Amino acid sequence: MGMVKTDSSKLTFPGHLGTDLAPRRMDIVKFLMICMVLLTVVSIFHVWSRFRLIELNLQIGESSRQLKELEQEQKRLKLEAESLKTPARIEIIAKRDLGMIVPQEQQVILVK
Repeated sequence: MGMVKTDSSKLTFPGHLGTDLAPRRMDIVKFLMICMVLLTVVSIFHVWSRFRLIELNLQIGESSRQLKELEQEQKRLKLEAESLKTPARIEIIAKRDLGMIVPQEQQVILVK
């Protein structure tokens, strides 16, 4: 068997492969960088929106709790107002604090 001798200095690549490969790599790198930036922006927006959603849910819960407390306070105040308007209480205050008495029959004048 014979030995085959090759001279590596004579091997050359076609010119269009060497010059065409570098711009393609740069285009791919630019495309990947743009994709990374977009992915980062979308990820940050997603995290921010989730954080904002949680924050708003907490505010809604706090507002609901305050609303229930205020409704209970309103019911209590309505009940107190009704109890303060009773005729028996008004009569006691009129007699005790203001010194008023029930008028006699001769003190009443009917106006027509």
